[in-house]
Amino acid sequence: MIHWERRGRVALATLDRHDRRNALHAEGCDELRGHLADAGDVRAVVITGAGSAFCAGADLGTRFELLPPSSEEQEAGGEWHEERRDTFRPAFEELLDVIVHHPAPVIAAIHGPAIGAGTQLAVACDLRVVGPDATFGIPAGKLGIHLHWTNIERLVQLVGPAHARDLLLSSRIVDVDDADRMGLVSRREDDPIAVAVEWAEELAGLAPLTVAGHKRALELVAERGSLLPGRDDDAIADIDALEQQAFDSDDVVEGMQAFAEKRQPEFRGR
Repeated sequence: MIHWERRGRVALATLDRHDRRNALHAEGCDELRGHLADAGDVRAVVITGAGSAFCAGADLGTRFELLPPSSEEQEAGGEWHEERRDTFRPAFEELLDVIVHHPAPVIAAIHGPAIGAGTQLAVACDLRVVGPDATFGIPAGKLGIHLHWTNIERLVQLVGPAHARDLLLSSRIVDVDDADRMGLVSRREDDPIAVAVEWAEELAGLAPLTVAGHKRALELVAERGSLLPGRDDDAIADIDALEQQAFDSDDVVEGMQAFAEKRQPEFRGR
C-alpha cells in the first residue's frame, strides 16, 4: 500500500490503494510508520496519495474485528454479544505520533479528498501543500465514531477552536478556499506533489539540528500553550539544550563560513 521512494535526502511516501481512494487500514499505518522509523538520514518527508485522492479516510470495512465470546461465556448460556475491537485506531494513533515527533519536517501534498483520517493525517504533518481540487472534512457525526483526544487537540492548535467546532460539530466537507481560510493550508499550488518535493529539497538543505530542534520546541510550546518560567522549567530547559546543541555544532561554523564566503553551506548534522 505504501510506495516509499528516496530522492537524495528527501523521501516520498505515496498511499497507493486506488480501489479504496487510498483509505487507510491498520496494515498501511504500520507500513508507513515503519518507513518513517527507518528513514535514517532523510531530512524531509513528503506524504501524498496516488491517483485522484490524498486519503478518503479509514477503511471502514476492515476497521473492526469481531471477537467471539469466551468459552466461559458460551458455557454460561444466556444472552451474549460479540465484542468489536477497533484495530485501526491504535495503529493510526501510533503513525500520527511518529509523524509529529519525527525529527525531519513532514509535508503533506494534498490533491482531491482528504477526509476523516485523511484530514487528521494532514493535520499531523508539519506543512501542507494543497491543490485546487482538495477537500477536507471529518464526518465523524455521520458515522457515529469519535476522534481520539490527541487529534482533537492537534486540530484546535492548527485551526483554532471556532474552526475546529465547525468541522467537528457539523461534519461538513470544505473546499480549498474554506480550508485556506481555516488555516489548513500552508501553500496552494496547481501541482502540490511537485511543489511539495521541491520544498522538501529546500528544507533538506538547511541545518538538520536547527530544523529538528525548532520542530521539537514547537511541539513543547503547543503541548503547553505557552512557556512560563517557574511553571514550565523542564520544557524551557529542553529548548535551551537544543539551542546550545546547535551553537556547539560544526554546522554553525559551516553556516557562518558559507555566509561569509557567499556560498551554499554543506550541513552534516553534527
